[in-house]
Amino acid sequence: MARFDPSDPAFIADPYPVLADLREAAPIFWNEASGQWMVTRWADVHAALRDKRLGRTFTHRYTHAELGKPEPDPRWADFEESERWSLLNLEPPDHTRIRTLISKVFTPTSVAALRPMVESTAHDLLVACRDRGRFDLLSDYAQPYSVAVICSMLGVPASDTELLLDWSHAIVKMYELTTTDEQREAANTAGREFVAYTRALIDHKRDHPDDLLVSKLVAVRDAGDRLSIDEIISTTIVLLNAGHEATVNTLGNGMRAFLHHPDQWRRMVSGEVPARAAVEEMIRWDGPLQLFERWVLDEGVEVAGRPLAVGDTIAMLFGSANRDPDHFADPTRFDAGRGDATHVSFGGGTHFCIGAPLARLEVEVSLRTLVALMPDVVLASEPAYHPTFVIRGLTALDLAVG
Repeated sequence: MARFDPSDPAFIADPYPVLADLREAAPIFWNEASGQWMVTRWADVHAALRDKRLGRTFTHRYTHAELGKPEPDPRWADFEESERWSLLNLEPPDHTRIRTLISKVFTPTSVAALRPMVESTAHDLLVACRDRGRFDLLSDYAQPYSVAVICSMLGVPASDTELLLDWSHAIVKMYELTTTDEQREAANTAGREFVAYTRALIDHKRDHPDDLLVSKLVAVRDAGDRLSIDEIISTTIVLLNAGHEATVNTLGNGMRAFLHHPDQWRRMVSGEVPARAAVEEMIRWDGPLQLFERWVLDEGVEVAGRPLAVGDTIAMLFGSANRDPDHFADPTRFDAGRGDATHVSFGGGTHFCIGAPLARLEVEVSLRTLVALMPDVVLASEPAYHPTFVIRGLTALDLAVG
């Protein structure tokens, strides 16, 4: 168990052999460094995601003192404010109420309607990349692409994308198992500025409504439903952050996998494997989210056969679960045509990712466009991963067109 060291550069570069050994050794183990029970196997992660006795927060049921937990650090109050009404951190009944209202406007139909814009954006950006001959898939394509798509859906000015990227990059550092005070300060500043920006955006949408998501959320509230300004702010922030980070890292990690497995890329180019199927393998094999936490809220809870106490936390190791040989045949093999959507990368149960249809659309369109425009694309240099574990992604993906 001591081999689980998310700060070890060798582990960051390739965590999967260690995760495989941990999964084989035990379905659950105690991580002293983070004070959490780590869950390693697909069946147990799948069950825990759907267990309503576990929650993303405990403050709707217990005080910090009742569970013997320290009070939130007031130094990071601005970050906490930005997260206060995030769907990621709520439990019923607030989660149910807010998700129901969001679902009224964040519908499969509204996502499907974005396809022409998504395809046009992907094509224009990738043509420019192809014409350059050598490019970074992340900074030259995936980042501007993903932000353009989510901003278009939300109704956020495209001219503000650099601001949004900077805030997003700072905020997601708070989700890691280890975070420095410098990173916390940056996330706190980003949270404060993001809240102020979103509050001004909501005011503008009220005076100048359009048919896009933020305006629709304002309209839902103004129609007398129970969606407050603070709830709209947190919702907008989490959709922008999650909509950007997941798509960028899935594209980077997934294309790295393809170019390390040229036989699988040839299957894409030949048309043997449809892009829609390949998306699932990109997400499963080297997913952008490696860990998801839950609190134990009730007595009598067992996870992976181990009794847990109220106030315990579990950390579900998605990267381990997604390579569990008890669920996936030959799980270490990158098989573009596997098409298995039972991976846990989008979570499950109450907290199944509301943006999953949009993420799938963005990655599918990107993959199809890359195949069409650059069938002979190759790695121009070997990429490296960011020195983070929970959010897994590359620092760059330098590609060349043959």
